[in-house]
Amino acid sequence: MRIRPVSAVTGVLLGLSALLLAAAPPTGAAVEAAPAAKTLRAGTPLAIGHRGVPVRAPENTLASIDEAAGLGITWVENDVQRTKDGALIVMHDTTLKRTTDAGRRFPGRAPWKVADFTLAEIQKLDAGSWYDRRFAGERVPTLRRYLQRVDHNRQKLLLEVKAPELYPGIERQLAGELQRAGWLNARHVRDALVVQSFSAPSLKAFHRVRPDVKTGFLGAPKPSELRSYAAFADQINPSHKSVTAAYVRAVHAVRGAHGRPLEVSAWTVDNGDRAVALARMGVDGIISNAPQVIEEALEGAADEQEEEDDGPLSFLSFLGF
Repeated sequence: MRIRPVSAVTGVLLGLSALLLAAAPPTGAAVEAAPAAKTLRAGTPLAIGHRGVPVRAPENTLASIDEAAGLGITWVENDVQRTKDGALIVMHDTTLKRTTDAGRRFPGRAPWKVADFTLAEIQKLDAGSWYDRRFAGERVPTLRRYLQRVDHNRQKLLLEVKAPELYPGIERQLAGELQRAGWLNARHVRDALVVQSFSAPSLKAFHRVRPDVKTGFLGAPKPSELRSYAAFADQINPSHKSVTAAYVRAVHAVRGAHGRPLEVSAWTVDNGDRAVALARMGVDGIISNAPQVIEEALEGAADEQEEEDDGPLSFLSFLGF
C-alpha cells in the first residue's frame, strides 16, 4: 500500500471542505434531499417459506405455516391438488406415500395417488408422524382450512397449482374456492396472493378466469420468449441454479400482465451466501425451506453494506486513500 504524506491528505480535505462550503445553500434556504443510494436493504428480496418451514415442521401442514408465522415469515408457498370426489387439498406429491401413513392404512392401494382417494379417506391419514412423533396426528389440510389459517396468521400466499394436467378444470374450481374463502377481495388480490404453476396452459386458463390475480410461471423461458409469457404472468420464477444477473435484468425489462415489470422469485435456496448473491443480482423473492436462515443472511449483508457506505473513511476511500 502506498503511504501518502499527511500534508497531502490535509490539503485534499481542506480543498474538499471549501468545495462543500461553497456549494452549501444560504441559511434558511430549502434543501432538496438527495435520492437515497440503492442498498441491499432497499432491494431486499422477500423470503418465502417453501411449503411453510419444512426444516422445522412437516411440509404443507398447518403446523408448518404456524411455524413460519412464529418466525415472522409473512409469505408462504403451498401446493394444491384435487381428491377423487373433487375436494381441493394441500399436498405436494401426486401420491400420498411419502408424507402420510397411507401405505400402512391402505396397503392394497399402491401407488396411493391423491386422485384415487376421497377427502374422507385422506382426512384419516397422519401427515406428521413421518416427520417427527411430535407432529403425530397432523392432518392433510383442505385448501379452505389452509386459507383460513393463513389469514388468521396474517400471512400471504404463493399458491401452486400442482400437476394441473391430472385435474381438468381445476383452475376455475380454484378461483371459486378462493372466492368463497374471501381471498378474491381487493385486499388479498392487491398484495396477498400469487397463483403459480409449471404449466403455461394452466396459468393461461386461470388468468382467463381471474385476470385480476397475480400469476407466476415456474421456469426459465428464454429472454426472447418473455413477452409471450408476460401476456398471462406477472412473475417468472426459475430454479436458482439458472439465475444470472443478466437474466434478471432481461425479465425486469418486460412488463407483465398487469403492466408492471415482471418479477423474479428463485427456488429453492437454503444457503445464506447463495441468497445474498441472488439478492445482489436483483431477484424479488427467494423461496426457501429455511426462510428464517435466508432472512438472517440478507439482513446481515444489508447491515454490512450500510456500515461500509456510512463509514468514516468512505470519502477517503472514494478519493483513493
